[in-house]
Amino acid sequence: MPTPDEILAGLISITNRGFIFAVAWHLLVGAGLIAASQEWRASARLEGALLTAPLLSVSAFAWGIEDRFTGTVFLALSAALGLISWRSNRADVPRQKWTSVLGVVLISFAWVYPEFLRGWPQVTSLIASPMGLIPCPTLALVMGFTLLGYGPASRGWAVVLALAASFYAGFGVMRLGVKLDLVLLVGAMGLAVRALGRPRGAERRLQLVH
Repeated sequence: MPTPDEILAGLISITNRGFIFAVAWHLLVGAGLIAASQEWRASARLEGALLTAPLLSVSAFAWGIEDRFTGTVFLALSAALGLISWRSNRADVPRQKWTSVLGVVLISFAWVYPEFLRGWPQVTSLIASPMGLIPCPTLALVMGFTLLGYGPASRGWAVVLALAASFYAGFGVMRLGVKLDLVLLVGAMGLAVRALGRPRGAERRLQLVH
C-alpha cells in the first residue's frame, strides 16, 4: 500500500491536473441544485444513477494515477449502489429538519473543499474543489443529496455509503492528517442514524424486487 506521503501526492496531482473537470462538476452540481430548488424529481433509479456518476469519476481519476486501491473500491462502490438503485423504489421518507440541515452542510462542504488545490488563490475552491475527483468531498456530495431525500430511500444504499464515507474519513484524519474530514465522518454517522432508525416494514412495502 502507498505511504501517506505518496497518497497525499496523488491527491494533490489529481486535484490540480483535473482542475477543468472540477469546474465541470461544479456546473453539473449547480444545475442539480437549481433543479432541486424547483422541486424537480426523477425516478429513484435515475437519481441513483446520477448520484453514482461522481463516484465512477473518482474511480477513473484514481486509475489514472495507478491508485488501484481507490480505483477498485470506488468502482465496486458504484456497482453496489447501482444495483441497489436498480432494485429499489423511492420510499416515502418523512423529512426531518436535522437531516435536511446536515445534507446542506455536506453539499456545501463538498463544494468548497479546500484541501490539495495548490498554486491557486484560496477562493478558487469555490469553483474547483475536487468533488468528483477524489474520495472525501465526493462522498460528502452524494451523502448530502441522499440526506435531502434524493436517490433510492433504501437502507442498503445509506449503509453502504455511510460505511465507505466512515472509512475514508477515518483514513483521512488518522493517516493523512486531514482534520477537515471529520465533517465527512459526522455526515456518515448522521446518514447511518437516519437509515437504521427507519422501520424495515415500511421499506419492504415500497421496494420493487426484480
